[in-house]
Amino acid sequence: MSYIIIEIQKANNGSVAIVPPAAFSDANVAEQAYHQALAAAAVSAVDVHSVVMLNDTGDRLKGETYYHAAE
Repeated sequence: MSYIIIEIQKANNGSVAIVPPAAFSDANVAEQAYHQALAAAAVSAVDVHSVVMLNDTGDRLKGETYYHAAE
């Protein structure tokens, strides 16, 4: 099985950026990449920053979103 990590960043002006997906065959390495991306998302300057992990058939295994409201 392969694991795919996708990062989605959305700004308040509506622009969306998708970080190129990364694929891993090792579940533990995929978990590491997922949590590294979440660590960056937690302190991101982007308004909405999401990270998801999918399997190789597109099923969502886990995902989290950080909402950074403008001060």
